[in-house]
Amino acid sequence: MVSGFRRKDEIEMGQGTPPNNEMISGKITQDIQLLKAIFDRSTDVVFREFQLGDAQTAALIFLDGMVNTVIVDSDIIRPLLQYGETMLQKSRVSQIGLETLLQNQVITAAQVDSGERIQEALDHILSGDTVLLIDGVNKALFISAKGWGKRAVEEPATEAVIRGPREGFTENLLTNISLIRRRLRTPQLKIEGLQLGQLSKTDVAIAYLEGIADDAIVEEVRKRVNRIDIDAILESGYVEELIEDNSFSIFPQVNYTERPDKIVGNLLEGKVAILIDNTPFVLIVPVTFFEMMQASEDYYQRYVISTLIRMLRYLFLIIALLLPSLYIALLTFHQEMLPTSLLLSAAASREAVPFPAIVEALLMEISFEALREAGVRLPRPVGQAVSIVGALVIGEASVSAGIVSAPMVIIVSITGIASFIIPSYSQAITIRLLRFPMMFLAGTLGLYGVLLGVLFILIHMARLRSFGVPYLSPMAPLHTSDLKDVLVRVPWWGMINRSTEVSKNNTRRMKGALRPRPPKRGG
Repeated sequence: MVSGFRRKDEIEMGQGTPPNNEMISGKITQDIQLLKAIFDRSTDVVFREFQLGDAQTAALIFLDGMVNTVIVDSDIIRPLLQYGETMLQKSRVSQIGLETLLQNQVITAAQVDSGERIQEALDHILSGDTVLLIDGVNKALFISAKGWGKRAVEEPATEAVIRGPREGFTENLLTNISLIRRRLRTPQLKIEGLQLGQLSKTDVAIAYLEGIADDAIVEEVRKRVNRIDIDAILESGYVEELIEDNSFSIFPQVNYTERPDKIVGNLLEGKVAILIDNTPFVLIVPVTFFEMMQASEDYYQRYVISTLIRMLRYLFLIIALLLPSLYIALLTFHQEMLPTSLLLSAAASREAVPFPAIVEALLMEISFEALREAGVRLPRPVGQAVSIVGALVIGEASVSAGIVSAPMVIIVSITGIASFIIPSYSQAITIRLLRFPMMFLAGTLGLYGVLLGVLFILIHMARLRSFGVPYLSPMAPLHTSDLKDVLVRVPWWGMINRSTEVSKNNTRRMKGALRPRPPKRGG
């Protein structure tokens, strides 16, 4: 709703079309003509004129398809026609404004506001509210009657879990806020609203837990979001690119999710969430590299299982990044490091292959990436078939034709599977892209090139910050107290404190001495 969200130009006026500062005149014919001129060639704008009593003209203005016509009929038009004349006579006797009487005693909608400017009326109309103009009254009533179609709450398509909540965010901002409120029933949860986009006027909400989130981080989020001055915000990716610390880094510095439980978990850690209307993806800041390797399910399974799965993820992260490079380096420059039987097998498989190992790997990796992208873009049933059948056909045909060797097909297949295990899609894409320069270094410098590439990546990551928080925290700089939820996850009774890097106001999460113990035997 418009009243709950401040326009960005009220916070920091940027360039763009200036607002219409004309006042509502109280002459309904003149005001309607002005609004019709503004909405010229807009056939979805409805002007519904009617009479309050014998001589008082009124008009409702709303966008067809963005209002609930049942609410307009039952909560606005019917009460006005039934009690309008009585309120008109009462206002003449009591000297109380007619709009005040209608707002307080007649209109039964959940929320009714008033304003004196044409620009306010325009903002409310474009946001799905119904505007009431009355002849002789220089104020307009803004009545909440939104009713556009929206998707139901359902399981997130991108973050499925075996154990955990099945609810996911939708494209409706108020629905998403309610999903968070249901899980955090505390007045400490603050939702700050504003609007971004000179043309789209997209509602945006900044959510955090007062007393837990670091005040400096919250203020930095406000500052970065408020300085955005753009025509339209269509998806959270717009905001992500405009607020991240290093725009030229390939590593994601803002996390996102479709899961309300994941957002709540991050809020409890002292992080800040940015919700944007018209998208189910909610942004989380700040973020570290190790948090990109964590999944919601890690905290719902027993700690032993979660720890083993998390270690498996890091193993496959290394495989996804380095396996093709290591194979190329060993086969091209360091054959003496391979066991004799493996070396003879690899040499036999490459006997008819006309290309060096680096060209083999590039051909297969590019083909695999093309199939993966085709599977995403095509309709889901067709895309899955293309990905599976295409990989089988291309791999078999390439080996049969002598273009690539069988071991290279196996290496690329394992690498592709390993990249799917990384929980964060943006992090997985980063690893997939870094694989290509690593392969080039391996093909030109051997293992020395691989080592140089790894060092360069680590140095770059060590220099990154996400809203002031080191990207490799708590490893670099080292915070031993925060290591209980990085490579491993200790039991819940052991995670007494929050991360000291993010939540500096209130680091205590739970009482101590909660470790479960068997009952003592009597006697």
